[in-house]
Amino acid sequence: MARPSAHDHRSDSHDDPDVSGDRAGSDGPGDRRPAGRDRSPGRRLPWYFGLPIALAAVLAVLFAAARLDLIPGLPDPFARQEIDRSQPALLKSIQNMSRYTAATGNFQVIVDLDQDAKFLPSQVLGKRTLYVAAGTVGAYVDLGALQQGAVTVSEDRRTASIVLPHAQLADTALDVRKSYVFSQQRGFFDRIGDFFSGNPGDQQKLEILATEKIQAAAKDTALTTTAETNTTAMLQGLLRSLGFTTVTVTTGA
Repeated sequence: MARPSAHDHRSDSHDDPDVSGDRAGSDGPGDRRPAGRDRSPGRRLPWYFGLPIALAAVLAVLFAAARLDLIPGLPDPFARQEIDRSQPALLKSIQNMSRYTAATGNFQVIVDLDQDAKFLPSQVLGKRTLYVAAGTVGAYVDLGALQQGAVTVSEDRRTASIVLPHAQLADTALDVRKSYVFSQQRGFFDRIGDFFSGNPGDQQKLEILATEKIQAAAKDTALTTTAETNTTAMLQGLLRSLGFTTVTVTTGA
């Protein structure tokens, strides 16, 4: 039997591609990783970690589109809904009135309320508020307060005489829709206090002060005189329409 020559041995090892490829591509005898896989030392995050970021990006795009009206018909996902849960009004009493309101005055006043500390500057502790208030004051004649004998009629029912009481001013009716806080300056500690708790008493104090000022201003006007003149004209026209030819109306009872 013939022995294989050295030339044949060298040819077989050279023609075997698997053997040469394993030797050239392997890093060592313990390397079993398949060829073509990423061998970088870093580790990738799981896919579900990107969901919050993607969701936040989608919400930001929808919010911007709704605010800027980029997509017509797209509702604002952050819009607030106002619901009135107030209880129905309760009628507590009915008061009979015999007043004839013959004149009404419309007023506007600017309330400048300054609340300062005695020993601290206003930048630290203090509050100044400018409140624009609008209200009305009516002037009336109380026909129910006629004295006995205040109305006299002639036998032929052609002449009538009436003595009326003086006109009075009604209470000020503040118009909250036309009243508002124009400006407000607050000290450091007042800002902190208003941040943690609202103080509705301040608004009520402004309204009360504005009502008092309007009521005082109405007394210096000709509202009562105008009301007496208008009441006289109303009664004269009414009695003449009933057939009276001479109607005398005086005030001062």
